[in-house]
Amino acid sequence: MADQEYLDRVFTMEVGRCTEAAAIAASRMIGRGDKEGADQEAVNALRQAFNKLDMKGTVVIGEGERDEAPMLYIGEEVGTGNGPDIDIALDPLEGTTLTAKAMANALAVVAMAKGGTLLHAPDVYMQKIAVGPGYPDGVVDLDAPTEDNIAALAKEKGVPTSEITLCVLDRDRHEAIIAAARKLDARVFLIPDGDVAGVFHTTESHTGIDMYVGSGGAPEGVLAAAALRCVGGQMQGRLLFRNDDERARAERAGIRDLDRKYALRDLASGDVIFAATGVTNGTMLDGVKWEKDFVHTHTVVMRSKTKTVRYIRARTDRERIG
Repeated sequence: MADQEYLDRVFTMEVGRCTEAAAIAASRMIGRGDKEGADQEAVNALRQAFNKLDMKGTVVIGEGERDEAPMLYIGEEVGTGNGPDIDIALDPLEGTTLTAKAMANALAVVAMAKGGTLLHAPDVYMQKIAVGPGYPDGVVDLDAPTEDNIAALAKEKGVPTSEITLCVLDRDRHEAIIAAARKLDARVFLIPDGDVAGVFHTTESHTGIDMYVGSGGAPEGVLAAAALRCVGGQMQGRLLFRNDDERARAERAGIRDLDRKYALRDLASGDVIFAATGVTNGTMLDGVKWEKDFVHTHTVVMRSKTKTVRYIRARTDRERIG
């Protein structure tokens, strides 16, 4: 095995260890009503884990801009400074409210790719549509009516529209999408939070989710795109701006065409590694479980180059965690 291939394989597994560390730290705050405290625990643990890796890592999707976040801010350099240049997109705790309220589907999420291959998405909204693998290119379109996308997906799947399930953030702004789905008797799976997890659900058939549609965070869109790149799904997105300040934020991030419709490879290109560890129990991943002597975690690690998806159940001695 070539040295670079060996290093790539080792590095892929190390990304999973990073999300495990963040999830374990955040899990101490499950149900405590402190979403900021939970997020900070995850941030601290993830940063410590990153700095053990031999890489020249740059956070391109993080906790905010330099003046908004004390660590894991956009542009922060992490790692030992040795090894490859790596772009990092992260959400140390996707679902801070879910964690604070002990609700389902909170995750620790990281995506890594060769430098310059992840979109530096500003912290604004993004209109999104995503489906999992197994469909021809262009089966759904961001600019098509919701009814048309449901009908097209049902046709390719070989089922009536009543057997198509959409995942949608439970927000007033999505009333028209929900109404259109129910007009065709399609199912709507409403989620209170967790934009990355929403798209993530389309990657596995056992979740029952066929399509994610609606608007959510643009940074989360890049993380979700990284997961889809690893399994062959499809996604389109377009940035949404509420004011001039948000347009200026996009321009600072290097975005020139503010109306561009992004395809999956525009959001995440190159060789992408994606990892997520459950914090609370969810549809795809179990949450962290504490026992007297051990802590149990459930992690998924994906890589676009090989299309490999690994689910890892780990048991860690509590004495090593502290």
